[in-house]
Amino acid sequence: MQSRMITMSQNEIPRKWYNALPDLPRPLDPPLHPGTREPIGPEALTPLFPMGLIEQEVSSQRWIDIPEEVLDILALWRPTPMFRAVGLEKALGTPAKIFYKYEGTSPAGSHKPNTAVAQAYYNKKENVKRIATETGAGQWGSALSFACSLFGIECMVYMVRISFDQKPYRKSLINAWGANVVPSPSNLTAAGRAALEKDPDCTGSLGLAISEAVEDAAGREDTKYALGSVLNHVLLHQSVIGQECIKQMASVGEYPDVVVGCHGGGSNYAGLTLPFLPDKLGGKNIRFVAVEPKSCPTLTEGKYEYDVGDVAGMTPLLMMYTLGHDFMPAPIHAGGLRYHGGAPIVSNLIHDGIMEAISVEQKQIFESAVLFARTEGHIPAPESAHAIHGAVAEALKCKESGESKTILFGLSGHGHFDMGAYDAYFSGRM
Repeated sequence: MQSRMITMSQNEIPRKWYNALPDLPRPLDPPLHPGTREPIGPEALTPLFPMGLIEQEVSSQRWIDIPEEVLDILALWRPTPMFRAVGLEKALGTPAKIFYKYEGTSPAGSHKPNTAVAQAYYNKKENVKRIATETGAGQWGSALSFACSLFGIECMVYMVRISFDQKPYRKSLINAWGANVVPSPSNLTAAGRAALEKDPDCTGSLGLAISEAVEDAAGREDTKYALGSVLNHVLLHQSVIGQECIKQMASVGEYPDVVVGCHGGGSNYAGLTLPFLPDKLGGKNIRFVAVEPKSCPTLTEGKYEYDVGDVAGMTPLLMMYTLGHDFMPAPIHAGGLRYHGGAPIVSNLIHDGIMEAISVEQKQIFESAVLFARTEGHIPAPESAHAIHGAVAEALKCKESGESKTILFGLSGHGHFDMGAYDAYFSGRM
């Protein structure tokens, strides 16, 4: 019988984070001050982030040691399993070999704790008492709440209102780990009150929730801000995913022709793909495909230009693909993919043709999610279903051409708190 699961021993957990910055063919454009539009240095970030994270944000060091305290916590669920999708291959009738890396085994059920634990650690190291953050669908908010509970840090979460209403059990998860969570826009900040005055029924956006969290952090001496995607240090922490993938595939004599991930801000997608980047730049024939929702087509329809990361314009200007910081996305169920901008590193590589992106409709991704659940067993999060759909599309191309390619995709989290979305799909209300 062919084994579906590809495991690693716990002593094979990556002990260093991979930093893609020194390997980029074209350096990132510098961040700019939102007021003066002049380049800023690391010191401009100190009101929001601890220095340990700021140093990682601008580091030119290719490999950065993971602290032992962080490794001890990561060992609660890492290394995560990889699977050969035998059932899915059979259902599609494809000659392709499909593998997926499953991040849903973490306590919070997604890839987000990979960076949440690291960020909480560096904040605790600098005696930060409280962290404010935003969350789209709740994965990041629950992950940071989990991490803060381990380090004894108070956590405040501004959750995009549509997800706050759609996903009540993510709120319970956040509360279970001792954090506070409110719907965004809220009455607690000037940014939130301005949005509610303009539209009392505003469903919110990640950009708006970021404004609230940044305003909260900037207004208190005991508080720092934490971001779950987009920034360089976040992508750095997620590199454990791709590093494990390389080892796991090598252990069964495989290497991917195509790597597919869902894309919102870029953390899961980058964590999966960036460790393969040196091979790509060294001449290896490998493709990287980011899959995003058509209702928030940042990489496929956005402009490559400087933009702020929040609605109120409080954050630094970053060069990225953007739909505009005041973009208000449709209330789709993949709340984690409703962000107006893409990570600067990913945007840089997309712009230069080293990576590619596609966008898909919500019903299409649920069709693929249900097919996956019925052939592989795991119930995927709506965000992760975008990666599944991208992998299915690649496998069907192989069926048409007769080519036997090896496809790797990231299953970034489970959908156990997203069953309302599945109810809407099965009842025809989507």
